[in-house]
Amino acid sequence: MTQKIYEALKWASSYLTDNGRDANAGELVMKHVLQVNRASMLARLHDVLSGEQEAAFQEMIHRHAHGVPVQHLIGTEEFYGRTFIVNRDVLIPRPETEELVYHALEKGKRIPNPVIADIGTGSGAIAVTMKAERPDASVYAIDVSEAALATAAQNAQSLHADVMFLHGDLLKPLIEKGLMVDMLLSNPPYIPLNEKQTLSTVVVDYEPHLALFGGQDGLDLYREMAAQLPFVLKKGGIAGVETGAGQTKAVAALFQAAFPDGKTEVIDDINGKDRMVFLYV
Repeated sequence: MTQKIYEALKWASSYLTDNGRDANAGELVMKHVLQVNRASMLARLHDVLSGEQEAAFQEMIHRHAHGVPVQHLIGTEEFYGRTFIVNRDVLIPRPETEELVYHALEKGKRIPNPVIADIGTGSGAIAVTMKAERPDASVYAIDVSEAALATAAQNAQSLHADVMFLHGDLLKPLIEKGLMVDMLLSNPPYIPLNEKQTLSTVVVDYEPHLALFGGQDGLDLYREMAAQLPFVLKKGGIAGVETGAGQTKAVAALFQAAFPDGKTEVIDDINGKDRMVFLYV
């Protein structure tokens, strides 16, 4: 006889904990296997799984225990209340990036019909969300990875966001087209190379290194961005970037040097870690 849903969830929680993974991942997998939302799953806890459902659930839990990100198993991640397709070509969107979007939306309220660029768009989480939340905006999404752009375009289509995609490195596609923007946002690669060994296998083995590592000190991309920003950011414009904790002062200094008359602001995330730098020019 196969298990009831609550029994399978209990097993998964225990098994994942024993393997050093998040015990709550079982719920995400179960919702995916049953193709229901959380409320429906909870209402059905005493239902018996079919043999096929139980086998699928167990296989995915075993794969997650061995390092496969749960988002890759179910193929999606939630971001700012929307469901985004994710895969090995893109970074899995993080809650910290939702905070970057929140602050950008708040700070951008004063700009009507803004031109916005998302640099290193990955899954398109920032670009698509900005367009969805600011329908009056013209939004460009840029990435050096064509595979990432394909995933981002898929997300834009499924979420009905009219985003324009440009292939290229950092701000170069904007400079080449002579495009100036009111808001520039980015969650660039910022992990120092020497921290590679300390990362979870879920991250280092399954997420694109192109989107993770930012050179020896993690600041390479910010240096390039700071050098290119004066060519694309309009007077009165805003740039906002996510950083690693402890990198904000260095990034703010780079932006301040690029715009001596500008103003920089460091913002902590919900956990009190310095994670965002905003520049006002």
